Amino acid sequence: MSEVDISQVLNQMRAMAVQAQGVPKVETQSTEGVDFANILKTSVESVSKTQMSAGKLTEAFQVGNPDVDIAQVMVSLQKASVSFEAMKQVRNKLVDAYQEIMRMSV
Repeated sequence: MSEVDISQVLNQMRAMAVQAQGVPKVETQSTEGVDFANILKTSVESVSKTQMSAGKLTEAFQVGNPDVDIAQVMVSLQKASVSFEAMKQVRNKLVDAYQEIMRMSV
C-alpha cells in the first residue's frame, strides 16, 4: 500500500469530519480527481500480488528449486505479512471513521 494514498484518504476523512462539526476547514493536500474506490482496489490488488509472489517462492523452495534460497522466501513472506497487516489497519480505521460519521447528528 502506498503511504501517499493512505495519507490522502486520511486527509479527506479528517476534512469531512471537521466540516461536519462546523469548524472552519483546515487546509489539506489537494485531493481533486482522487477516486477512493480505485485507490482501495489498487491497494488490495497490490497486497494480493505480494502474497501470491510469496506463495510461489515458498512453493519453489519446497520443491527444491536451486535458484530460490531461504532468505528470499523469508523476506517475501514478511513483506506479504506486513502489507496484509497494514491493509487490515487501514480497513479498521475506515470502519471506525464510518461508524463515527454515522453517529454524528445532522
